[in-house]
Amino acid sequence: MAAEDDGERLSGPERQRLLLETARQQGRVRVNAAAKSLSVTPETVRKDLAALQADGLIMRVHGGGIPVETPVHEPGITARTEWTAEKERIGRAALDELPSNGVIFIEAGTTTAHFADLIPADLPLTVVTNSLPIAQQLATRSTAATVVILGGRVRSVTLGSVDAMAIRNLQELYVDVAFLGTNGLSVERGLTTPDIAEAETKRAALNCSNRRVLLADHSKVGKVAFCRYGDLSDINLLITDTGLSAQQAGELESAIGRVVRV
Repeated sequence: MAAEDDGERLSGPERQRLLLETARQQGRVRVNAAAKSLSVTPETVRKDLAALQADGLIMRVHGGGIPVETPVHEPGITARTEWTAEKERIGRAALDELPSNGVIFIEAGTTTAHFADLIPADLPLTVVTNSLPIAQQLATRSTAATVVILGGRVRSVTLGSVDAMAIRNLQELYVDVAFLGTNGLSVERGLTTPDIAEAETKRAALNCSNRRVLLADHSKVGKVAFCRYGDLSDINLLITDTGLSAQQAGELESAIGRVVRV
């Protein structure tokens, strides 16, 4: 973030726009760094962040603020075409985390679907999923995998099953490795998603898994959605892309066991 002129010559809305851009690009904005960059006092930055928080754009945290990126409209799975190359690389890297045999869970989502498409057809796995597209994809292509789909209500947005039946199924299962997605992850707020039913199902998936691998492109980092369903410490490994800075990866690694950028 760099102001073209001294911060004192910028209006409040202009400073706030720069602060919001920094938060969205870097995942957070820090009071002291912003004050130095804008040539204003830390107190001025705090007031600007308070104004952004009042508008629902920033969430104040210790030392600064993070962007609030709760979408009013959650895009359908067929409409999610962004970061395709990154999701492909993430999916390929996740293949290294597959057990030679055993039970895995693959959560509904676009990044996890890229991963499922890359699983070797002759690998003898039991694959549990709540995703209709992933179940169909593996059941028709794989020659060795046993595919188990969870019951429950199918959300039209994700084509994933949720609610009581899906949760009850997960509570009765034990999987070796869960491959998960998320709408948002941040150091301050953990793992978040816009839908309450989705959050409950995600929480059940975390609880039934021995090891949890999160597949999420860099655009998800720093975002905070409506429902919190887990801590970053619930994740053993985050596989993301190189759009995530080394600094951000280091901050996440303080809570997550390991972060891999591909």
